[in-house]
Amino acid sequence: MMKTKLKVLVGGLGWAAVIAWSGCATTPAARVEANATTVAKWPAEVQAKVKAGEAAVGFTPEQVRTALGEPARIFVRTEADGTREVWEYSGRRGRLSFGLGAGMGGGSGFGGVGVSSGSGRRGGESSKVTFTDGLVSAIEREKR
Repeated sequence: MMKTKLKVLVGGLGWAAVIAWSGCATTPAARVEANATTVAKWPAEVQAKVKAGEAAVGFTPEQVRTALGEPARIFVRTEADGTREVWEYSGRRGRLSFGLGAGMGGGSGFGGVGVSSGSGRRGGESSKVTFTDGLVSAIEREKR
């Protein structure tokens, strides 16, 4: 009985790791590769920034998504002269952690497995990208 529970525990842990890692953000290189045909049509200076994971004023939403990935949140800013869309990038990197526990309890208590994915402030930079008329008009970066 103990060996069966251990096999289930280890098997479940493996699947949990696969599921947790599948939700992690991609790298600029992976996004460029996935959109290689489109990226090849962009000017060389745009391609260089996108490959470096950077956005710039004048970029399209597609160029920003390729460079930075999906934003953490999207806001709509209304100002006197119009409405703008603001994409927020949290600067948080995904983390995956595991916890194992064992114990004896009344009956056949064995223990458990804990798997969590979350984010932390280590690494990355918080930023906001503002679009006006479909192009980046401003970029705000967290001052450190």
